[in-house]
Amino acid sequence: MKIAIIHDWLVTYAGAEKVLEQLLILFPEASLYSTVNFLENDDSFLNGRKVNTTFIQKLPFAKKKYRNYLALMPLAIEQLDLSEYDLIISSSYAVSKGVITGPDQLHISYVHSPIRYAWDLQHQYLRESGYYEGVKSLFVKYLLHKIRLWDNRTANGVDHFITNSKFISRRVKKVYNRNSVVIYPPVNIKEFEFNEVKKDFYMTASRMVPYKRIDLIVKSFVNMPDKTLIVIGDGPEFKKIQHLANGHSNIKLLGYQSFTVLKQYMQEAKAFIFAAEEDFGITPVEAQSCGTPVVAFGKGGTTETIIDVKYKNPTGIYFNEQNVESIVEAVTKFEDQIDRFDPINCRVNAERFSVERFRNEIYDFVKEKYKEHQLNIGKSIESEIHYAR
Repeated sequence: MKIAIIHDWLVTYAGAEKVLEQLLILFPEASLYSTVNFLENDDSFLNGRKVNTTFIQKLPFAKKKYRNYLALMPLAIEQLDLSEYDLIISSSYAVSKGVITGPDQLHISYVHSPIRYAWDLQHQYLRESGYYEGVKSLFVKYLLHKIRLWDNRTANGVDHFITNSKFISRRVKKVYNRNSVVIYPPVNIKEFEFNEVKKDFYMTASRMVPYKRIDLIVKSFVNMPDKTLIVIGDGPEFKKIQHLANGHSNIKLLGYQSFTVLKQYMQEAKAFIFAAEEDFGITPVEAQSCGTPVVAFGKGGTTETIIDVKYKNPTGIYFNEQNVESIVEAVTKFEDQIDRFDPINCRVNAERFSVERFRNEIYDFVKEKYKEHQLNIGKSIESEIHYAR
């Protein structure tokens, strides 16, 4: 029994890589593939696993400009020879699900999202990247058109889809016309210890990229000078955020911080502010693990991880629009009803997304589908898959 796990690209340790980490633990004998591997100090989660990469790994400036080779990535993925494997598991938010497999091979794809910037978020991506108009935009739009055709076609090569939220399950149905099973990502609840004692400040933490909308959160607290906001994170938009915060003593930008510092602020915050439309959104669950309620944009995966104030035992409150007025209104509403938010309810809710739960659900799903597949292709099941749950 031979297993291959394929991931889009390995350049950082973020939400998708936390899923990959657990897959590698579950399947200790699996081979690992990726378009590129530029992990350096963040590669401990691979536990020494060899990474098989594509020709993009050796292209000029690929380490910093690997995304510029998006047009070549379908070709690169299709050149990976996985014909020796019985089971292929792809961890995909871009191209890895497009690997070529045969009729006797079982391909299960854990989809973090269909390629966001090629489908329903295309226009947002084009505006934010400066390619909405002009000569270059024509090339980019044509490239995304070709990516959509390829992405749709390669969905036929997947036997079973797993998605990380009901939100993404609906996107998969819309884009590929395929049903999927929802298995929420693993959140390391044990690392985010519960703390009942809160201090008088709000916080947010994220890589500073446009869709995270940290700028919107900062602008909102500019309009609430009596409320303190702690911002943790770094990224391309840091200087922009810094400019917005200048002159406002209630807003403190701490930049990148160690996990220990991040966790302490998360444990002590009155509430965590989250303004992105995420596929799932691990950070709000981590905040709830600490006993901290969340003020979040009410769209995307967060609608499945937070219990809104209109229900019993709430763990957060939603705002309906990504604008300053909506966030200010939600924060005001939160403070008016702050006695309804019990830290222990936040912790209990977060435990629904534990690592152990993820491993068990993946284990049961893969085992069931592998047995079904073996019977469908006329093989007797002589050996079990080796798991390490």
